[in-house]
Amino acid sequence: MDKLFYERQLIESGCKFVCGADEAGRGPLAGPVVCAAVIMPYDDIIEGVDDSKRLSPKRREELYGEIISRAVAYNICRVEAEEIDRINILEATKLCMKRAVEGLEVKADYALCDGNMKLSFACPYQSIVKGDAKSYTIGAASIIAKVFRDRLMTEYDLEFPGYGFAANKGYGTAAHIQALKQIGPCPLHRRTFIKNFGF
Repeated sequence: MDKLFYERQLIESGCKFVCGADEAGRGPLAGPVVCAAVIMPYDDIIEGVDDSKRLSPKRREELYGEIISRAVAYNICRVEAEEIDRINILEATKLCMKRAVEGLEVKADYALCDGNMKLSFACPYQSIVKGDAKSYTIGAASIIAKVFRDRLMTEYDLEFPGYGFAANKGYGTAAHIQALKQIGPCPLHRRTFIKNFGF
């Protein structure tokens, strides 16, 4: 599969800067949703860029360093649990994606976004289901978002011990839910997500 198929079409149509955008952390019980937008050069392709979920944590870390060092521009945004609870996770993800794309230092002519969301950007865009596996640029964004969020949750594990955030990254594992029931929620928990557990 040609992972530059979408990018090549856009560049041939006259776009100079095509950005990829993706999110990490829509499903967890705790922590922010994180979105990344990135514009990559196409004369310096990084081997191995793929859907971040297909890569080992070690490989993601290696690629993260390569991507941000070679990127034309990248931007990372987050929407915290409190805002997720206020506007819901779908709207929070869309807002986060908008901030990431529109906050790029180099303005994108076009955005390729993972998923099937209807978005509102200053530039035209296309949503691609499973785009992180189909588009090189979205794949790069998915790695940035995932690594940034994983690092953040590992840091939060020190600030809010007992929930296992370094291991579960805020997702609802059995151990995380058990800890939640024993010690109660912390400021990172999404109240709209944990209400099913009696909170």
